Amino acid sequence: MNGNLAEVIDLPGRSEPDLSAWVAWLKSQLLEDWRPGEWDGGSWLFTGDVDNDKTVAWPCIVDTCPVIHKSRNRRCRSCEDQFRLSGLTEEEFSATTYRPSRNRFSMRASSCTVERDGERCQRELHSKGLCRGHSMRWIKASRAADKRRPFDGTLEEWTRDVAMPLGAWPDCKVAGCPLEQVTLTSGLCRIHYQWWSKHTGAVEVADLDDWIERTTPYLASHQFSLAPLSDIARLEVLYALQQRDLRTRVIQPSPIRPVIKELAGVDCLLTAKPETFSPAGWREVSNRTAMLRDIAWIIERGHDEFTGIKPTDKLIWDMKAVNGPTGHRAGRAGFGTRSVKVDFTLVKQSWLRDALMEWARSTQPDSSRFRRHFEACVLTSTVLHRQPGGGLDPSQVRYADMSLVVEGFRAMTKKDGELFASKHRSDCLSMLHNVLDFGRRAGLLNDLHGTFGRHKSLRIIREESNEDEIGKALPAVVIRQLNAQLDGFGVGFPYRGYAEGDIAAMFQAVYRVLRDTGRRPWEVVSLKRDCLEFAGDDIFLIWNNYKGKRLKRRLPITRDTAEDLQRWVAHREELVTPRQSEKYLFPAISDSGKHPHLTSGYLARAMRQWVQSLDRVDSEGTGRDGLPVPFDKNKVFPYAFRHSYAQRHADANVPIDVLKELMDHKSADTTGRYYKVSLKRKQEAVKKMRLHVVDRHGNPAPMESNRAYEMRAVAVPFGGCTEPSNVKAGGQACPIRFQCAGCGFYRPDPSYLAAIEDQIRDLKADKETALAMDVDEYVIRNLQDQIDSFKKVAANMHEQIEALPENEQEELMESVKVLRKSRAAKGRMMLPLTVIKPGESSA
Repeated sequence: MNGNLAEVIDLPGRSEPDLSAWVAWLKSQLLEDWRPGEWDGGSWLFTGDVDNDKTVAWPCIVDTCPVIHKSRNRRCRSCEDQFRLSGLTEEEFSATTYRPSRNRFSMRASSCTVERDGERCQRELHSKGLCRGHSMRWIKASRAADKRRPFDGTLEEWTRDVAMPLGAWPDCKVAGCPLEQVTLTSGLCRIHYQWWSKHTGAVEVADLDDWIERTTPYLASHQFSLAPLSDIARLEVLYALQQRDLRTRVIQPSPIRPVIKELAGVDCLLTAKPETFSPAGWREVSNRTAMLRDIAWIIERGHDEFTGIKPTDKLIWDMKAVNGPTGHRAGRAGFGTRSVKVDFTLVKQSWLRDALMEWARSTQPDSSRFRRHFEACVLTSTVLHRQPGGGLDPSQVRYADMSLVVEGFRAMTKKDGELFASKHRSDCLSMLHNVLDFGRRAGLLNDLHGTFGRHKSLRIIREESNEDEIGKALPAVVIRQLNAQLDGFGVGFPYRGYAEGDIAAMFQAVYRVLRDTGRRPWEVVSLKRDCLEFAGDDIFLIWNNYKGKRLKRRLPITRDTAEDLQRWVAHREELVTPRQSEKYLFPAISDSGKHPHLTSGYLARAMRQWVQSLDRVDSEGTGRDGLPVPFDKNKVFPYAFRHSYAQRHADANVPIDVLKELMDHKSADTTGRYYKVSLKRKQEAVKKMRLHVVDRHGNPAPMESNRAYEMRAVAVPFGGCTEPSNVKAGGQACPIRFQCAGCGFYRPDPSYLAAIEDQIRDLKADKETALAMDVDEYVIRNLQDQIDSFKKVAANMHEQIEALPENEQEELMESVKVLRKSRAAKGRMMLPLTVIKPGESSA
């Protein structure tokens, strides 16, 4: 920890720079061994290596086509046009032979076919397999044959018997151009000679040597040249590209070319006007716009370093520059890589501002942690600024001021005016104390009064979450609608380097895993390719619980889910993916990304785009007009499927301990939230259910009120009980030891039907066991009587339910779910091992 406060400077306007010193500094910063095999410093030419994962350049997917493309898994424009006209399938077209006349990797033309005694003509192919010189000779020979017939053979015979190999012409004078000269006077190839002719036609006085120095070779999609730039601009752009490469670890030639074209004619980027970096007609969001602005940013930061100014010396921090000249701190996320400005002047009190800035310099927090500490200090500054004296003198800030600050945190709201969750407000208050504690330890706040700090009475109590807001589960009817329209998920979503069909297939596979397994979004997108494990008829998903730091977890899944995954695995095998994604099921865009697989951010954006594009998603309820009420599409997001998975199992009355294992929760309290229902929903369920209570014979015995249902009856394993002593003991003192089927106080209702049917099956199993044990007849009779009684109760309840109108049946079944969830949250109802009535001894 650095206890010395760095000097903060208020920078004046920039003076005229010393360009000679600036050029010398740029040269000292250039990387001599940058991109070996790709960058040619002598010709200022970059030629991307298609085998380099850090270069955005890939061969056309047609096997026999040598053209370089800027996107992975795509056909070049020429092949795409031919494919549309061919009428062939993709497999048939890819297998066809395609031989262009020019090697697009190097733009070097093929050689003339004339050969004699093992020596081949060294000149470029022009037409009919011949170079320009031999082509002219053949024309003369063939015309002479028409008149005097000195040669009466074919072209092939003339090539074989008459033509002699010619020596190579020198290369074109344009640096990096691999084509041969066609005119000895200009020293230019055929392409540059045409360009030069157009240039001389547009310019009255043209200097050939200067034009050659500033002209680029014929560039393919994986190339760019800095030749058109001025001497200083060349160094500046090269420096910027190298620094950008250190940060992003990737070079994209395609957007660099239009940037160089735009900067041609600019003497020095450092002294250029701001509008130079905001060209008219360029889209605000595009690769070339981002490239141009990034170059400008790097030059600006480089000049700060040249003049000895650190990013943290300023009152307004550029968070990308804070990470160093390249805007990236290796090995960690740091403050972030986007050029975000943080204005420390928002903290009015210099003592608090100095402590915050030094805390940030010393601890180097990640972007999220820094932002929340900054916001906490800004809020504190705002509260103090309203008080007499504005809190400028730290020795005058007391306990009363801290009380006001805490009240400010308690009233923290979001942009829409909604109060932040108590946890967020409490955390922000703790972050303020972190800065104050740091400042005191570092000796920066020696004058700050001791009462302005932590106090037990000045806390923000963390409140329980609203029960209705815990789950955020999607209703089953909504998921069914999403399933029906799944074909549109991922269609039209930009995921660079992949075909639209491949993108859609990937996101649809992710959706199915989210829906069927209930894993967190990050746990799904980071699945490995070998995530399936087969053990006999059982299939398990191998996944990592990153939140709980429990890796290689095993989740039982259905065969349908496994088959969905296997179909995507087979599809993925056909894709060309980044090397860092080799082990992962859902690949990343490129090797330059922070994560080697699809990220949850891309997943969330793709899902939002898809859901918002759907014509309609209806909720469960209907409006006054009887039509379905539209569902809020904003409630469909990746994490909601985890809630839906848990809620689906809880509603199915899956035991809480089983669901806890499925969700991999550390505590059953977390799982229990999915079983909870609000008091309002429970009261509504009781209001319906109390009318369907029956007695032990299955005859209707409705409760007269909700209070009677809840207060005058206690829950026993198979229904309610109204026996006074048992009610008083909370259901733990049954005089007849829970033989409910024969008790006149037994009051079951439809919410206990599942438990009753389970009990019937258990009694039948007990009877079979008793018969095998050769017990007395009264034991068998007792078991059979209980079976008959429970079966009669269940049958009568089923008849009463079936007699209800369909809409009332649905309402009753919903009430059944609510009450079952309410009981499940309390744990399983178990029979006591012994029943001791008051006054009895256990001996």
